[in-house]
Amino acid sequence: MKTIGHILARYKTWILHLLAPLGMWGVFAIAFADSALLGMPVDAVVAFYVYQDHRRFLFYVVMASLGSALGSVPLYIIGYLGGEKVLRKRISEERFQTIHRSFEQHEFWALMFPGMLPPPTPFKIFVLGAAVFEMRFRDFLAAIFAGRFVRFLVLSLLTLWFGQQIVGIIGALVRRHLSLLLAAIAGGVLVWLLMRRSRRRSRAD
Repeated sequence: MKTIGHILARYKTWILHLLAPLGMWGVFAIAFADSALLGMPVDAVVAFYVYQDHRRFLFYVVMASLGSALGSVPLYIIGYLGGEKVLRKRISEERFQTIHRSFEQHEFWALMFPGMLPPPTPFKIFVLGAAVFEMRFRDFLAAIFAGRFVRFLVLSLLTLWFGQQIVGIIGALVRRHLSLLLAAIAGGVLVWLLMRRSRRRSRAD
């Protein structure tokens, strides 16, 4: 574990060195690359920027969220052009049907809530799902931006309070309790939808 931690620390340092010429716009670049290409240490980089420059923390949250949304566009295009085959190759039939139902019921939340979760949540699968199930492009960008905004805002506030080490703590907790976290979020969404339906019925009556 110490070796892995050392490798990740060196990787983060190398990334920050590459982003240095971009200044405060580096957050946008790393978030874009994280969504468009292979996974990048975007949470660690956001935490670093926020910790080094407290006053602009909201700017970094917005830039990281915007970068994540725009960086997901190439994957959206791949899913849209490739159709269901692209998604079915990557997940089981059972999971495919589960994601399909979630997008049919409420596509915005089906994309936004996974966007709120840190790694190892397989967020790119939901991005592909949004394209395959023909989610409106405007809503696609808005859902990712909203989900990432919540994620990076919470991360930034925790960083301001506890320091940069909070990234490692959150990552360890998510890896250990991912299924429980997903179940809690799903339960919260279900309760919210039921309350919303109840309000609509009461207004209609």
